[in-house]
Amino acid sequence: MPTSPFTREELTRQIKGVLEFDFRTSPEEASSGQIYKALSKIVVKYLKEKRHSYFAKVNSSGAKQVYYISMEFLMGRSLKTNLYNLGMEEVARSVMHEEFDIPLHRIFEEEPDAGLGNGGLGRLAACYMDALATCGYPATGYSILYEYGIFKQKLEDGWQTELPDEWLPGGGVWLTAVPDQAVEVRFDGQIEEHWDSEEYHHIEHVNYQSVLAVPYDMYISGYDSHGVSKLRLWAAKAVSAFDMGEFNQGNFNAALGSNNIANTLAKVLYPNDNFNEGKALRLKQQYFMCSASIGDIVMRHMNTYGTLENFHEKCAIHINDTHPTLAIPELMRVLLDDCGFTWNKSWHICQNTFAYTNHTVMAEALETWDKDLIQRTLPRIFTIICEINRRYCLGLANRMIDSAKMEKMAIVSGNRVRMANLCIDASHSVNGVSRLHSNIIKESVFKDQYEDKPVKFKNVTNGIAYRRWLLQSNPGLTELLSETIGDGFKKYGQQLERFRVFEDDAGVLTKLGEIKRENKARFAKWAKTKYNVALNLDSAFDVQVKRLHEYKRQQLNVMNILADYLLLLENPDLDFQPKTYIFASKAAPGYFLAKQIIMLIWQLSQEIEKHPKIAEKLRVLFLEDYSVTLSELLMPAADISEQISLAGTEASGTGNMKLMLNGAITIGTYDGANVEIHEHVGDDNIFIFGMSTAEAGIMKANGYSPEGYYNHNKTISSVINRIYHGVGTKTFQEVGDSLRFKDAYMCLADFESYRGTQARASEAYADNLLWNKMSLVNIAEAGVFSADRSVGEYAHNIWNLL
Repeated sequence: MPTSPFTREELTRQIKGVLEFDFRTSPEEASSGQIYKALSKIVVKYLKEKRHSYFAKVNSSGAKQVYYISMEFLMGRSLKTNLYNLGMEEVARSVMHEEFDIPLHRIFEEEPDAGLGNGGLGRLAACYMDALATCGYPATGYSILYEYGIFKQKLEDGWQTELPDEWLPGGGVWLTAVPDQAVEVRFDGQIEEHWDSEEYHHIEHVNYQSVLAVPYDMYISGYDSHGVSKLRLWAAKAVSAFDMGEFNQGNFNAALGSNNIANTLAKVLYPNDNFNEGKALRLKQQYFMCSASIGDIVMRHMNTYGTLENFHEKCAIHINDTHPTLAIPELMRVLLDDCGFTWNKSWHICQNTFAYTNHTVMAEALETWDKDLIQRTLPRIFTIICEINRRYCLGLANRMIDSAKMEKMAIVSGNRVRMANLCIDASHSVNGVSRLHSNIIKESVFKDQYEDKPVKFKNVTNGIAYRRWLLQSNPGLTELLSETIGDGFKKYGQQLERFRVFEDDAGVLTKLGEIKRENKARFAKWAKTKYNVALNLDSAFDVQVKRLHEYKRQQLNVMNILADYLLLLENPDLDFQPKTYIFASKAAPGYFLAKQIIMLIWQLSQEIEKHPKIAEKLRVLFLEDYSVTLSELLMPAADISEQISLAGTEASGTGNMKLMLNGAITIGTYDGANVEIHEHVGDDNIFIFGMSTAEAGIMKANGYSPEGYYNHNKTISSVINRIYHGVGTKTFQEVGDSLRFKDAYMCLADFESYRGTQARASEAYADNLLWNKMSLVNIAEAGVFSADRSVGEYAHNIWNLL
């Protein structure tokens, strides 16, 4: 366990000092919000000093550093995690109780979740920042300081409405502004080229619009380590807030030009891109992040080494999904235009600096951009991308790649720029995020690139910052683990496997069941307060919490619930293992069908509540505005983990790992990291159903026809007909049609297998000792999915930090 850097007396003294000098208040009169900010300020100051000391040693040793660029970092709350990782939680708890007569959890409640991400991509990046610090790797993350995050989700009669996520008033205390390190970012304009008398090629960007990227730093402590990660977030500020000359000529919009751009760049994560304006803004966001981040990395490197000749030897830049791809041509621009390096030297540095993680196997999710939009918005970047593509295609031709393959591999094709193809060409490493996913990208999605350069392709299965979801969120289970296997697992997740020796110990299994029930009661108390719903603690809590997308198949889950509901309507006295289905999910604002599915879930929950006798056996609860903090409450309470994507569509998943860690049993397809979970826990401790990736591929190739299932399966037809005719107060024509006629993710093909597996899970749940044994095995085997293990693999096999 880490030792607190503050005694109770010292922490008390510092809090009182901050309250007096920063807030002009006394401890007796201070609000809980002021105490939260005072305690947070003290932690930030300590982390900043610790980071400075840590990096003084890093820089003096010439150690290689990693820079992790991601459009999302879903950090959750910072105070609780940092107190825990620093060993300060108990000291702070004592100070709050003795000096301020307030429970520490009330102070935690003052902090909003940092609005910097959407879902799994951002949560993974946040987990890696924690793990990099814990493992002592020198790391800096880069993203945008979104003013409103993605959005707050509000359901109005079940329909998702998006509200601004105003997280900064409470979350801003964790940010340290560094305005003297601002970076200029340029958009639009034209490129002028000329050669001087010594035949040196000059590039000049003219008539551009500038925005200043102003850095704000957030510090992330490692657990019981010297490391501190830094997340540098870029806020947009106009270079000149107002052009008086343009204004006096009547050009009012031009007078506010750069101010208008600055005001929109960092407003919200992922603006709706259903319209051209949204697409243009999203592209500008991405370049803003990439240009500022590359400028900052180059500046830091130059300050240490005074040259970029060794840039690739000292800097590892990681591209998390394709959103940061423009960092590649931006570094080329710096090397070519600002430093005067040759193309070959610049390209050598780039290829040995960048590594890329792919997060999707679906072609429609692979990011591409309109060529004309890039040319208009980023003229110099566009010319560099075109030259990269020209040289890449020339190399392919020299390697005797045929024209059909070359067309698929090209970076620029027709009127589109393919960002994943650019990442693959420019990176020395390309990895998937589970073994199955990595194999799929080699065998299908990027098959031609893999055959051309197989040495680039690797795998790093995702991992989670397990201390947040176990040590901090599940104290009962943590105490049981400490009593049975000691405290080593708190630092080294792999030691959880020692728990498996107790899988036949009736006393331990009984205690494990009691802890789960306590966690369910804690969640049920929250649900009663929030939704005025009394949950049945004897029911199995069946949880599906993830972004709403058709490939994740929330609609398959709903079909099974509807089938059970129709059975219970006919026979309310049916012998039925009680189930509570818990959903939480946000849909992209422009994704109409996903919003319809959310409304269907909500309407179903309302309809069931009208039948109290059925509601004791079957209940649906949709959690509004899902967040990291809410997941910390829910994960320990879950009995069943729904991971039911069509095989071959989910890259990995990390919710499956968090739920497994807390003893939930997976009902899942053989997809993503479910494959590796299955290998660790064995056939008896997971419920696998449905087609394999290969079987799904064959069925599609042979012409999958969902209407055949509708016509020949009575349960399927009755469920879809009910969707058509009405659930709650609404009808759902679009959802019904999407299943009956299209069914892009083959819910109907897997329905009977899923329904049978749900029945097997209910039967197993009725046997308490059997279920608790299954739960114990899942907990014991979860250590391999630690983010500490993941970043260790990146550090050794990709970033070459050691």
